[in-house]
Amino acid sequence: MVSLVSRTGRHLQRYRDGRRLVVGCIPYRYKNGKHPSCENYNTIDDEAELEILVITSQKGHAMLFPKGGWELDESIEDAALRETVEEAGVKGKVQGKIGEWSFKSKRYNTFYEGVMFPLLVKEQLDLWPEKNLRKRIWMTVAEAREVCQHWWMKEALDRLVRRLMQQSEEEDIITISSSLSSDEEVSPCALS
Repeated sequence: MVSLVSRTGRHLQRYRDGRRLVVGCIPYRYKNGKHPSCENYNTIDDEAELEILVITSQKGHAMLFPKGGWELDESIEDAALRETVEEAGVKGKVQGKIGEWSFKSKRYNTFYEGVMFPLLVKEQLDLWPEKNLRKRIWMTVAEAREVCQHWWMKEALDRLVRRLMQQSEEEDIITISSSLSSDEEVSPCALS
């Protein structure tokens, strides 16, 4: 069950070298439900095969990916998923870290350390904690890159797309074991 209230306060926030640690996700899905039966099949041949979920800032003036503070009582992946559920109202599988960035907050005029993860969306909620504060919009990769407010989030998006495309190229060169008969069909899930 999802709490319909966002966590507040900073008494449990993690810091490194005086910098607040924030984590977030880039929620994505495949257009037309590509490979819905393949839990771990996360590759693309072209970025046009993806849809990316962006959200508005609380004041509605900027577009970004869900992110927020990593707290002492949770793993980094749990924090990333919690922030995504609170801000964007989607759930799914948090995948391997995309990267880490240092950036300066315009709002607080201080430096932060940010960590981003991909989130393959499996469920979109009708009600979520910040539904009345934010809008969520599915976009193409190009549109998300264009509207995203933060340079480091754009870089994270580019890394995600490269990762998904690289996995696709690697799967293209996998050879099927000679133990399979030539007329035996292999699903894309069997290759991952």
